[in-house]
Amino acid sequence: MLESANWVEKNFSETADAIFIFQDDQLLVSNQAAQTLQADYDLSTTYITELMQAVVKQQRTKTDDCFNCVVKGMAKTLVPLTLKSKDGQSFSFFVVYSELDHAKKVYSLTLKSEALMQRMDQLAQQRKLVQYVNRAHEEERKRLSQDLHDSIAQGVYSAIMGVRHLDPATSHTNDAAFNHQTKLIEKQLYETLQEVKGMALDIRPSVLDSFGLESALKALAKRLEENTGIAIMVVSHNADQLNLVEDVQTVLYRIAQESMTNAIKHASANEINLMLVAHDHRISLEIIDDGSGFDVQKHLSFNGHSLGLMNMNERVKALNGVFQINSKIGEGTTVKAEFPIA
Repeated sequence: MLESANWVEKNFSETADAIFIFQDDQLLVSNQAAQTLQADYDLSTTYITELMQAVVKQQRTKTDDCFNCVVKGMAKTLVPLTLKSKDGQSFSFFVVYSELDHAKKVYSLTLKSEALMQRMDQLAQQRKLVQYVNRAHEEERKRLSQDLHDSIAQGVYSAIMGVRHLDPATSHTNDAAFNHQTKLIEKQLYETLQEVKGMALDIRPSVLDSFGLESALKALAKRLEENTGIAIMVVSHNADQLNLVEDVQTVLYRIAQESMTNAIKHASANEINLMLVAHDHRISLEIIDDGSGFDVQKHLSFNGHSLGLMNMNERVKALNGVFQINSKIGEGTTVKAEFPIA
């Protein structure tokens, strides 16, 4: 126990965060970083205690938004604070309030660098995104595996059984029965071939590599229109004249694919309009549907539905683009992505 206490004391003394511990608003103890901060910034402990008491009182009467909320779970109260050093430079901190002993009115105030807190939040968001992407990849692998088993494997097996039922003797005595059986096998193999082509298009459309984004989007819209009966119109303006980098083309294609699939599966859309427009220094893609719409704020968190809204947003931002979703329940949805171009 004594050794553990020594470790705690050593960590408290040497940590980079400035920690003040109070009882009844009177300073009990502070670590080396806190003492240095007081000396460098003429920091008054009375000022920060009064500031925090006001914030605590306010938060006990209503719920306030906090800095990105990832950090909020670490402490009961967190508030920004700007201090000026003796040479006039300003530095930003967050003051973290933690209640240690309610009965004895003991609490701590920890001053953390704003840049450090923001970095912690970014790392937390990145970890969540990585976890989500990993889950999405696994879901996609499961879907492909199931499609291969349920569609492709079953189709091939049916064709094999058809071949086994072909009786060479029948071919000489009953041409009609033999021809009927061969037609059935041919039909089954053709349907299986179409299944394979459809899966290949979902994974990576060859037309995107061979003919570019505009052609790929028109081919995608045509295939979805034929499969669903939903009217899909593609409007393009000057986009075929651009030499977009492969990454931008891929992201725009995936956004169109995901948005139209969502409109068909979840929004009961009757009509979808897709507009690809090249402006002077940017290219924009809009997917507009007349479906049931949804509450955007409730769907901005991580979820397991294919790319998901969060993944769309992250993929666009990674390429310096802008991503927007406008939707209202009963009024349809508009998804828009823009990228700068030279």
